[in-house]
Amino acid sequence: MLDIHKFPCLNDNYGYLVHEPVSGETAAVDTPDAKKYLAEAERMGWKITAIWNTHWHPDHAGGNLAIKEATGCEIIGPAGEAAKIPGLDRAVKEGDMVDLGQSRARVLDVPGHTIGHIAYVFDQEHAAFVGDSVFALGCGRVFEGTMEMMWQSLSKLKALDPRTRLFCAHEYTESNARFAVTIEPDNTALREYAAWVKQRRAEGQPTVPPVLERELATNPFLRADLPELQAAMGHPGDAVATFAEIRGRKDRF
Repeated sequence: MLDIHKFPCLNDNYGYLVHEPVSGETAAVDTPDAKKYLAEAERMGWKITAIWNTHWHPDHAGGNLAIKEATGCEIIGPAGEAAKIPGLDRAVKEGDMVDLGQSRARVLDVPGHTIGHIAYVFDQEHAAFVGDSVFALGCGRVFEGTMEMMWQSLSKLKALDPRTRLFCAHEYTESNARFAVTIEPDNTALREYAAWVKQRRAEGQPTVPPVLERELATNPFLRADLPELQAAMGHPGDAVATFAEIRGRKDRF
């Protein structure tokens, strides 16, 4: 079993250290804050042996070189953004496998937020490191890709085992919940989730990682293929247009 250590960093990012106890190998998933990652690894008694980047944005790859200098770790990142990943040693794409000791993750291409964004999926452990592709009750802004591209990426994530924990990179859930209820005000599961989120945040507790099964029932961005939501958004029979409508409304929210 993997040990996954989550910690807040920067303004609203989460940092992740993934430790495979048999080998002692530890992966830093993205590197928003090199000092914090190195300090947390020391506190846990782990040595960072690899960095796994999901995409090139500075709050995901900005600490690469400092961590590599301190540890000599290998940097793995998306082939589609190889030129933008500082210190990249190995470029990976969908179909590739990445080992961490006795555990293995498969790579999914999930472009949209950025053109080469990837996710790392540990199927046996029901854990996916999804960067900024999907959030609890939300999804990433579509900066570099198209709405169709982003919907196809979310569709891949929707197809994972419902038990999968989605280790996303930001604590955006409370604002996402406020928006989500404007899209599906009669969704009882969503209202219950939103109340739980509000209480958790009031107590200073994280809402991440969400579990995919709950997201499928509540996250409007993952529900654009539902006929009732398509009708409500004015795009019956068109999941991409429905997703684009929801994303556009969130951008203006």
